[in-house]
Amino acid sequence: MMTLTGTSIYLRALEPEDLDFIYQIENDESIWEVSNTQTPYSKFLIRQYLENAHQDIYEAKQLRLAICVRDTNSVIGLIDLFDFDPKNKRAGIGIVIQNDADRSKGFGKEALDLLINYSFKQLQLHQLFANIGADNVPSINLFTTFGFEKIGVKKDWNYSNNAFQDELFFQLINS
Repeated sequence: MMTLTGTSIYLRALEPEDLDFIYQIENDESIWEVSNTQTPYSKFLIRQYLENAHQDIYEAKQLRLAICVRDTNSVIGLIDLFDFDPKNKRAGIGIVIQNDADRSKGFGKEALDLLINYSFKQLQLHQLFANIGADNVPSINLFTTFGFEKIGVKKDWNYSNNAFQDELFFQLINS
């Protein structure tokens, strides 16, 4: 699908072969803070999730896609639509690039661009939103590059590193 293909990366549906990659991401404690995870996931549970990944977004209310590098076909991250609300034409969006070596290369920017365009053109959404920790400057910069506006602050929303942290609420309206 050309909608999900960029210059350097492409987005694709999850495959059973993604089990180990998803297992690594879901059990990487360094990103639990951004994914609101507190406990590890077993391969059994992830395998069950992958078996149901064929559900479309209208049934599952979410869409998780693998971010793949075009030159190598290697999976480097995941990008999600969540809390999909077809009646109100909105969804949340989140992204994770697994390894530091793959960050700051424009892969996340290209993936976000592809998913925004897909969301507005194919799914005909009116708006996307993102919840970003106030100290996550790279994510704030990424989302604001695409016109996401900070519309709210959730004070002391997340507890991390023995302190409460604010979470920012960003929104992009399809105009």
